Amino acid sequence: MRYLIITMLVFSVFFVVADSYGETKTFKAVIDKDGIQRVDVIGGEYYFDPNNIVLKVNVPVELTIKKAAGIAPHNILIHEPEAGMDFNESLGKEPKVIKFTPKKVGKYSFSCDKKFLFMKSHKEKGMEGVFEIIE
Repeated sequence: MRYLIITMLVFSVFFVVADSYGETKTFKAVIDKDGIQRVDVIGGEYYFDPNNIVLKVNVPVELTIKKAAGIAPHNILIHEPEAGMDFNESLGKEPKVIKFTPKKVGKYSFSCDKKFLFMKSHKEKGMEGVFEIIE
């Protein structure tokens, strides 16, 4: 009976964690006293948290990103130079600060383009998000 209860608990935790990966988690940045929008993002086993980031156009951003625990390599990639966002940074356990200034209103996708041989890419597994740039 005890093993049945432990097994049920383990599977319950697994399904709660698995279900949370498909969620949209929105963060609306505020402009700090120094005029900078700051956002903290964690990238993990096929997710970014938050994955929907609302930013003001023409206001500098400091995006602090780090990798959650796990062995899979991850990065954050966006190639939208006309909108002021063009970077490809590897994620590590130590936080990295990426500085940019969004120049154009709109929605711009970012993702992780890593993949294991013969497997789906991390983006295909859900490791993507959106910068929503507003007035």
